[in-house]
Amino acid sequence: MRQDMSFAHHAGMFLFQFISGPCMQSDIWLHVEHWARALQPFWHILLIILLAAMLLRFTHRLVRVLKVYIVARSLMRDARRIDTLSNVFQHAATVIIIAIAGMLALAEIGIAITPILATAGVAGIAIGFGAQSLVKDFFTGLFLLIENQVSEGDVIEVAGKTGLVEEITLRHIRMRDDDGSVHFIPNSSITILTNRSRGFAYAIIDFVATRNATPDMIFGMIQDVAHALRNDPAFAPQILGDMEIEGIDRLDDALMTIHCRMKVKPLQQQRIRREFLARMKTALDGIMANPAK
Repeated sequence: MRQDMSFAHHAGMFLFQFISGPCMQSDIWLHVEHWARALQPFWHILLIILLAAMLLRFTHRLVRVLKVYIVARSLMRDARRIDTLSNVFQHAATVIIIAIAGMLALAEIGIAITPILATAGVAGIAIGFGAQSLVKDFFTGLFLLIENQVSEGDVIEVAGKTGLVEEITLRHIRMRDDDGSVHFIPNSSITILTNRSRGFAYAIIDFVATRNATPDMIFGMIQDVAHALRNDPAFAPQILGDMEIEGIDRLDDALMTIHCRMKVKPLQQQRIRREFLARMKTALDGIMANPAK
């Protein structure tokens, strides 16, 4: 029993001296310094990830704040367009931040990023040449949204088609024409876009009368019918101005064409034109029924 205790005592003293000895202390510090240097890139990478996450959070919050500000100020009337633009900027910021953070992390673990950048540049050029139409679609759609050239609900004429815009994306415009057909117009094919839904429109009326009719009488009748139409509560909200008679536009052997127009709200021109012509026919029928009058 005493021999066992003596052995344990001597072993403990030896271990204590070995650990507390200057040689072992030096070895411990060397190991600590070695692991500190080995783990330094890890801490740097962790710091990069943390900063990237904070920057992503800040960017997304900034985009949301700007979106709320724009909606509150009513600088853009199309909520869908605002959502599309905010998503584009948010995704672009996310890709850029993640790409930069990834390259910094690779540099920390000793991987040279110069060849990667060169390869990415060459690949980007190759993809750009192979997907020119797609890239053009993207940028054309982006500028269509930024410049507010078209919004959902507008009636436009583009690429030889006319219809109601149902959806706008960075890739295409989806529109439906009068007979219900749906057209998908790639943004890259848009060179001239005619928007028929902005501000106001004109109901163009070419009224044909016999050549024997007195122009002043026809002009007066047109003004009377237009005045009655504008005072009608069912049509007054859609009419923005009085009838403008521009005069005789064409003169044939037996007929003359009188050109006139009325300022109306967008997309209401055909309705106002048809109603005016119907009332004009009623007025003419009344005169023919009572020629003395």
